[in-house]
Amino acid sequence: MRTAGQESLSYSEFLTAYPSYETTGALDELRAREYGRLDAQGQTYLDYTAAGLYATSQLDRHMALLRDRMFGNPHSTNPPSAKTMEIVARTRREVLRFFNASPDDWVVIFTANASQALKLVGESYPFGPGDQYLLTFDNHNSVNGIREFARAKGATSTYIPIVLPEMRVDERDLAAQLDRARPGGRHLFAYPAQSNFSGVQHPLDWIATAQAKGWDVLLDAAAFTPTNRLDLGRWRPDFAVQSFYKIFGYPTGVGCLLARKTALAKLHRPWFAGGTITVASVQGDKYYLAEGESAFEDGTLDYLALPAVEIGLQHIESVGIDAIHERTRCLTGWLLEHLLALRQTNGQPLVRLYGPPSTDRRGSIVTFNFYGADGRAIDHRFVEERANAANISLRTGCFCNPGGGEIALGLTGTELSSCFRQPEHETHLTIDDFRLCIDGKSSGAVRVSLGLVSNLADVSRFVAFARQFVGH
Repeated sequence: MRTAGQESLSYSEFLTAYPSYETTGALDELRAREYGRLDAQGQTYLDYTAAGLYATSQLDRHMALLRDRMFGNPHSTNPPSAKTMEIVARTRREVLRFFNASPDDWVVIFTANASQALKLVGESYPFGPGDQYLLTFDNHNSVNGIREFARAKGATSTYIPIVLPEMRVDERDLAAQLDRARPGGRHLFAYPAQSNFSGVQHPLDWIATAQAKGWDVLLDAAAFTPTNRLDLGRWRPDFAVQSFYKIFGYPTGVGCLLARKTALAKLHRPWFAGGTITVASVQGDKYYLAEGESAFEDGTLDYLALPAVEIGLQHIESVGIDAIHERTRCLTGWLLEHLLALRQTNGQPLVRLYGPPSTDRRGSIVTFNFYGADGRAIDHRFVEERANAANISLRTGCFCNPGGGEIALGLTGTELSSCFRQPEHETHLTIDDFRLCIDGKSSGAVRVSLGLVSNLADVSRFVAFARQFVGH
């Protein structure tokens, strides 16, 4: 056990390496005031990429609003409904302001989450024979899934590889693929601003580069925005998607598609629903879609949750996204240094990192596997069991990012295709079946992600936890 003097020395060393951490001291006060349940319950929360945490004041403000006012279905015109329409419009404005997106150029389409926003783009994008869907290996499954819409319409889907050890794209590969745009065709390029697997931050400069070559650009911002500023006045993708609980924890069940008006005009919905039309007829067999965001918001919005989005955005602005960014940058750097310094009993590294070993062009996600002295990966599921028992919240698996996982874990296209083509795997494949297919290779990794109120104690506890795997 460390003495108080040793803890003080460790903190002193940390501040020497990362002096700017002291500028984020207000976040310690915020943690004590608004997130006290973490320390009261002895929780070490290291899963911010999966879900942000909410402040008690967010709940208090939202509950007070629901308790003191009345809200009705926004498709009606009675007084409670009019109040709802006012809240919906105000929340749209707040979202645009938060992302510095001019209402002259952008619209906000509320969805259940980022995945639904991605589906809206996929099902509505006007792919045709000869068109192309281009995406990086390093994408969430909800971005990968758009390839099925492209395939159904005769378009081609192409993946750009990521390269070990840092899991970045070779920009020569990207340039070669972007040059394949066919004049007059419809071409969509999708990538994450930040990998939810490795933490790599892919260049936002790619947006303008791709657009100049005839591509529409779809940016997955869900893993990026909790600790980074996304300025849509400077970076202008055609579409960007977001889940709000990733940023501020509450409410769940609300995300959005941010779309440039010129890009939205290219989309053609394959169906209509309540709320999306001006007129629909049964006997006349005809319907007319509404204009703008209304054509894409199916049914009734979660209008009682929308006020909490405005409250959450205001909460983050009061904290300061730049302070959150700097705190997580410092803690991530310290965590990387200490994890990579750990050694097995035979002197080999305890940790194999998937992604950049420094804070250069990366976010606050650290993904890795522990390795035993025998050179074999320690099962990530066993690590998670140990973490759960120690009240440490992390994530294991491939994090809905199979391309990133396949590259990191050395799974080849040949062995994967062979696995999927086995007759017994035509319609059903369990994770245990999959592990047999890949001949004992690791089927996942351990992911630690830092966020809004992470502190040095969280990182220290995890490094101490990691040491227990020395000797396995």
